[in-house]
Amino acid sequence: MTVIAGGIMIAFGALAAGLGNGILFSRYLEGIARQPEARGTLFGQAMIALGLVEALPIISIAFGLLVLFGVIGG
Repeated sequence: MTVIAGGIMIAFGALAAGLGNGILFSRYLEGIARQPEARGTLFGQAMIALGLVEALPIISIAFGLLVLFGVIGG
C-alpha cells in the first residue's frame, strides 16, 4: 500500500509542476504580447512565481520518495 501511495504522490507532484509551469509561462508570454516594454518586470515576477510554483511539487516528490522507500509509514 505504501508503494501505491508513494507512486501517487510522485505522479501528482510531477503533474502539478507541469500544469503550474504551463499556466505561469503562458500568462507571462501573454503579458509580454500586451506590453512589450514591461518585459523586464514581468520576467522578474515570473521567476519569483516559478519558485513558488515549484516548491509544492518538490515537497510532494520528496515525501513520495520517503513513503516509497519506507522511511515514513512503516
